Amino acid sequence: MINQHSENLLNSQQENTPGEGYIFNWFDWFCLWYPPGWLILFNRHWQHYHTDPDGWNWLEYGLFLIPGGFYLALLSRWLRLGFHSPRKEVGEFDPKYQQAFGKEVLGPIVKYYFRGELQQVENLPSTGPLIVAMNHAGMCFPWDFLSLGYLLSEAKGWVLQPIANPVLFEHPWVIWWLPPQWLQVLGGVRAELNDFEGAIAQGKILLYAPEGIRGPLKGWRRRYQLEKFDVSFIQLSDRYHIPILPVVCIGSEFLHPWAVNFTKLQRLVKLPFLPLSPLMFALLLFPSMGVWAMRTRLRYFISPLQPAGLDNHSKKGRAAAYQQAQQLRQKLQLQINQFLGKS
Repeated sequence: MINQHSENLLNSQQENTPGEGYIFNWFDWFCLWYPPGWLILFNRHWQHYHTDPDGWNWLEYGLFLIPGGFYLALLSRWLRLGFHSPRKEVGEFDPKYQQAFGKEVLGPIVKYYFRGELQQVENLPSTGPLIVAMNHAGMCFPWDFLSLGYLLSEAKGWVLQPIANPVLFEHPWVIWWLPPQWLQVLGGVRAELNDFEGAIAQGKILLYAPEGIRGPLKGWRRRYQLEKFDVSFIQLSDRYHIPILPVVCIGSEFLHPWAVNFTKLQRLVKLPFLPLSPLMFALLLFPSMGVWAMRTRLRYFISPLQPAGLDNHSKKGRAAAYQQAQQLRQKLQLQINQFLGKS
């Protein structure tokens, strides 16, 4: 649970002038354009609004910026915490912190680094609930989803929550890299059927990748080829009468270019995917770059809203859901091919 101190800070930010929030200063701009510094941005912003005694300190931030220094920073923090991992606090979604993070950190990254833009905005509905279904590539931190969430929030004032692989909530690398329960507080929903269905039943606006983990696993060679879509989002859309908003993202494939998945090592470290590319040599020297991605231009093409259309009481419900999911995949694949042809 977010502590009372941070809640008061966030409340005061909403009530007072914008300048009283987190100020993106010269050091933050330096971190934005120096890849090992992205992890500093996330943790500094969190510590501005939260009491985080187990978090990284300034000495350790400085070590992030030199080759191999992250390992010394990790050792320093481990010793400082008494040979223990950071405490796992109970995290709940906080829309106020999501808004603050979006405006004060995510905004500069999306606007000036990823150059994100929405296309065909006339297809955006006036309100939710929705399932925003988007192709997923890049083999890196899910910047394509975070950027889309920020742009839709800016355009429509929506509060969106991404469906994320469970590993991103609990893997040791994530626990050490990022603040405690960072993803949950920002609105992440586990990509597990019960959590997914529960979020839909509450009428939320969800960001969803129908390809699942098959999306980033396809690697660089198949970056423009959509993999088979799951059927759960079609079935849940019909069950709860929630429409689907299809979105095609062009540019996410360059977040981590030339990458292929190394399956054996991926299974050894228990990650959903482990991209190998020339960039991985830099990651060995600067492990804080794990949340970084290459500069690209993220363009999001909004398709017309797809209403829920299956008969929930039909005995052929799953077969019809599968057919509808693959029809949507074919439609988005055709759009990807057309957009690439125009580029």
